[in-house]
Amino acid sequence: MRIGFLVFPGFQILDLVAVSVFELANLGRAHRAYDLRLLSEVGGLVDSSSGVQVNTRAYQGEAFDTLIVFGAIDVDCCSPGLVSLVQAASLLARRTASICTGAFVLASAGLLHGRRSTTHWRTAGELQRRFPTTKVEADRIFIEDGPIWTSAGMTAGIDLSLALVEADLGTDTARAVARNLLVYHRRTAAQPQISVLLNLEPRTDRIRNALTFARNHLHEYLPVERLAEVARLSLRQFNRAFFDESGQTPARAIETLRVEAARARIESGREPIEVIARETGFTDPERMRRAFVRVFGQPPQAIRRAAKREAEPVS
Repeated sequence: MRIGFLVFPGFQILDLVAVSVFELANLGRAHRAYDLRLLSEVGGLVDSSSGVQVNTRAYQGEAFDTLIVFGAIDVDCCSPGLVSLVQAASLLARRTASICTGAFVLASAGLLHGRRSTTHWRTAGELQRRFPTTKVEADRIFIEDGPIWTSAGMTAGIDLSLALVEADLGTDTARAVARNLLVYHRRTAAQPQISVLLNLEPRTDRIRNALTFARNHLHEYLPVERLAEVARLSLRQFNRAFFDESGQTPARAIETLRVEAARARIESGREPIEVIARETGFTDPERMRRAFVRVFGQPPQAIRRAAKREAEPVS
């Protein structure tokens, strides 16, 4: 399967990690599954937004199994030639994908018309405003809508690439690639882009350390006194500082951390709900169910069913 990675002046070099996903999928196979090509409009050296250059081949009308368009910090990166290239290459490809703001390139080429899509959360509103005929889902890691795949920003390109490998070569190969990359197998498409820790954004190391400790010990009893001890603050100081920096109480923050951890396991595996509830600190499924309804508006079983439907191949 020939994979074309399309870059352009100002692309984000972090997106190149997607190439490594397919490279590692070739390891240990008698015959390579993927033939990888780095493409651009005219070929030669192309500057990334960081100033680092990559050497590319000019697109010359050949067919690719998969075309993956990289993103850029500047969403106004689409030249008419780039848009024409994507339009032509996508007609010959089995599937076309974008990483981060590469979705703006796909949309400019008309590929997102009437389709669901996602991009980096910071630019999702702009994508929806400029291209109202696409349904932008800002809080998704990646979306597959027929032959068109789009992903959120930065490391979400890894999740997208792992999902493509899984679709091609199976779960075992995708898991092996993830282990080589030292990442989680892959986040599910429906998982929120921004984690609870990022949403809380504590200003000081003391509160940040307490939250990190809590996330690493969710299966344990976590009274506020224990977190205050980790933060090296008195109970009164800790409660006041925590609310000032996060906008919520320690108890509510711990509950949200627990539902985030539980949701990832519910979507990605077949563990019994009872086991997940116990190992994420809820102690019983009913307590976890109530927390899920408060945070996500639906119970764990509904989220699991939705994840299973999304994972089913389209016939």
